[in-house]
Amino acid sequence: MNNFLKFVQVFALGTWVGSILYFSFAVAQVAFSVLSSRDQAGLMVGQSLSRLHAMGMIAAVLYLVAGVALAGSLRTFTAPATIGVVLMLLLTAVSQTYVTHRMADLRREMVSIDATPKESALRVEFDKLHAVSVQLEGAILLIGVAALYFTVRTKPM
Repeated sequence: MNNFLKFVQVFALGTWVGSILYFSFAVAQVAFSVLSSRDQAGLMVGQSLSRLHAMGMIAAVLYLVAGVALAGSLRTFTAPATIGVVLMLLLTAVSQTYVTHRMADLRREMVSIDATPKESALRVEFDKLHAVSVQLEGAILLIGVAALYFTVRTKPM
């Protein structure tokens, strides 16, 4: 049973980290290079990011439940990997519930981001939130890589 629970942790976290990498280096870049407008690409990337966030939150719950089952108690929440996953979950929730949601509202208000002047208050807010979104995803990715390392490392004897 322990092997299965450890597998669940590694699979959930590995899938989440791999999905962030795929989203960042494939989905987003390809969308902006092949779709007919930047606005369409932005819509696609925004929807994809929301799905990535949902998947990440599910992965976090699976990871944490497996961790509690492995430890037999809540003491697993003191482990570096678990702390990392909790932090990833919190950052993802902030990104989804505030940043991504507000960017979608601004996108609807502007109708076209490209057609909105860069000096527009809506565009300025959108651009700031986009920078925050990129920073949050970068932080989640780095924490995820560290958490994955701590999850798979063998404990010293």
